Amino acid sequence: MDPFEVRMQFLALLRRLDASQQSIKKIVGYALKYFSSCGEDLWDCIIEECQKGTLNNRINILYLLDSLCETCLLAKPPTGATGRDKGQASSSYVDYVSRDLNKLVDYVVPPGQQGMPNFMSAVQVLESWRTKRVIEPQKLDEVLSKLDSRRATASLPSASSSSATSGSNAPLATFDPQEIKKRMEEDRERHKRLRERRWVQPISHNLPTAVPPLASFLPLTDDGDGAAELTLDIEFENEWEATSDWNEDDEEAVAEENELCFSGTGGGDEGDDAMDLS
Repeated sequence: MDPFEVRMQFLALLRRLDASQQSIKKIVGYALKYFSSCGEDLWDCIIEECQKGTLNNRINILYLLDSLCETCLLAKPPTGATGRDKGQASSSYVDYVSRDLNKLVDYVVPPGQQGMPNFMSAVQVLESWRTKRVIEPQKLDEVLSKLDSRRATASLPSASSSSATSGSNAPLATFDPQEIKKRMEEDRERHKRLRERRWVQPISHNLPTAVPPLASFLPLTDDGDGAAELTLDIEFENEWEATSDWNEDDEEAVAEENELCFSGTGGGDEGDDAMDLS
């Protein structure tokens, strides 16, 4: 199949994209199949459709990229691939997403009230990428900060909004009941899929085939190691960031645990009463 035909078929698939997993998996498989010969052209098609499509199509494309990035990172390189070929096989479209992240977010969540319907879904996808280390956390933090400031700006009342209905609020008035119903159904499908995958931790393929059973035998890694960072370290960092500092409540909890465990060391009925938690 020549590159022009590959491009036209891919555009047709993108224009029929919806929130269903069947539609997303079909496009992901097609994009990976022709990445080696037409990867840059296919990525240009994604950017083009994300720029011209409706708000609903744009958020569908963002969820498509979520599945595409995950599939690229989990895909094993071909047998015998080394060096540059192995790196391309393991990352593929992830590099494109990282490079054009700001442009994508601007298309999916445009400035003003127009982009607010896609705001929350876009933030959920970006936070999922940050947790799984799909893209550098620093870059995602910058994009999320920009989205927060954009939401604050969009929520401020404008001087011309009371005298004119055109401008950024105009697209909101074009939604008919059928489009609203379709959007609600697709949002339900997208959020269901995102909740199913939220607990999944990133997987590193840089470990040897026989992984030692004890964490103490695993090599030490740091934040700057990128893809070489171990899943165990990433999971620990996520839990550490979500844990509050040591305070008086923790001391009281430790004292209660000590009382329950060691108050009956002297024997007798007093120890039995101390361990009675009913």
